[in-house]
Amino acid sequence: MNDDIIKGKWTQFKGEAKKQWGKLTDDDLDVINGEKEKFIGKLQERYGHSKEAAEEEYNTWSKRHYENSANNTLL
Repeated sequence: MNDDIIKGKWTQFKGEAKKQWGKLTDDDLDVINGEKEKFIGKLQERYGHSKEAAEEEYNTWSKRHYENSANNTLL
């Protein structure tokens, strides 16, 4: 469910992603377009994370932002 909300509101969330992961370029964020697997792949590419570590980071981030979007706030 979080993933669908992130994808649907990607324009809002990509600024938050850029704050969290400054090594992600604007082009990276456009390619990701809110898709979890692409996001994880870019985290691996830019930060050298294992797939598991990148997925854990994404899941933590998306859960936090999903909960905040439910409350109509962004971090």
